[in-house]
This record gives sequence, C-alpha cells and structure tokens, in this order.
Amino acid sequence: MRVVLASGNVGKLREFSALLAPAGLQFEPQSAFGIEPPAETGTTFVENALIKARHAAAVARLPALADDSGLEVDALGGAPGVHSARYAGAAHGGNANDAANRDKLLAALRGLPATTARTARFRCAIVLVRSAEDPQPLIAEGVWDGSIVSVPRGREGFGYDPLFADRESGLTAAELPADVKNARSHRGQAVAALLAMLAATSAAPPPAGAPRS
Repeated sequence: MRVVLASGNVGKLREFSALLAPAGLQFEPQSAFGIEPPAETGTTFVENALIKARHAAAVARLPALADDSGLEVDALGGAPGVHSARYAGAAHGGNANDAANRDKLLAALRGLPATTARTARFRCAIVLVRSAEDPQPLIAEGVWDGSIVSVPRGREGFGYDPLFADRESGLTAAELPADVKNARSHRGQAVAALLAMLAATSAAPPPAGAPRS
C-alpha cells in the first residue's frame, strides 16, 4: 500500500524510513506530490497530526501518515510544546531554524540548575488515515523523559536533540547512535504502538458477510 508521509522535515523522514521499515508499506514524502504543509492550528499534538494527515490524504488521494511532536520543559510551563518547530519564529519573521530555537530555549533557562529545574520530555503523536475523511484514524503516542543541558552536545539528530539528555543514559539525543535513539525516543515509541495497531488490524477477522481473502 502506498502511503504519503506528511512531513517535509528531513530528519523526521530519515527516522521514519528506519522506524517504519517493518510495516511493509511504500512511503512517499508529500513533496513528491507537490503538497504544501497546512497551517497547524491545533492546540494538541494529536490535533496537528490529524490536520497534516488529512490534508496530505486529500491532495494525494492516498492514505497518509503524519506526526506532530515537540519538547515540553517543566520550568517553562510545558513550552515550547506544539510551537517547538517555530519557537523562535517571532524574532525571525515568523520562521525559525533549529539553531535559533535552541538559542531561545537556552536563554529562557539561563541560570537554572542543570538538574530538577530542567526536567523535560519529548512528546509525539502519530496519525494514519486511510482517506481524508477517515472516521477512525489510527492514533499512537510516545513520551521520552529527560532534561535540558546547558551546553549543546553531540552531532547526530536534529532540532533540540543536542540539548535533550536521556534520563537513563545521561547522553543527549544527539550523542546517541541512531538505532539506540530510535529505540528510546518518543517517535520510536509512537511508531512501535502504531505498528502493533496495524498488526492487530490485519489479524482481525473481517466483518460478518465480508469476503475473505
């Protein structure tokens, strides 16, 4: 089955390619269909993921998968949250790159101790719709607990990865090997949950009267 991957983030596309390999689905980026991302007007990660998935499915006329994810920092009341990708946007004409977002986060936390006051988590919601009007989309979520370091560390990953320290290892997400990160991360957890849903769906018996393959 061909599925549109509703993201233009190169880092996400790379991670999804590795994480979703067991699904046996043929994923194509939305750029292959000339799809422009919609406005993310939701107030939760699930709402924004649904907006993106339904939009891509409507344009491509194919099933679509989208995720919305971000960083929640306790000392900032859960910010940047759903605004993670555009956290520094107001200071950059509405746009923000990874470095600007990291700089703003470090400035907001300057002076706080690098332990309990910097607790944080990455959160991810993944949505798979079979069509733009799918009344029962598959929704999976994952959470990765950690803390924010005071100086960026590591060269892997993207986004806030150099600032987010994994609670168990103490390494930042940018210091972890890709396979380890994918096993621990919020996105990896959400994908695992989605794959379990897909397996359960394919194993379920068809409705009474439906033809069997």
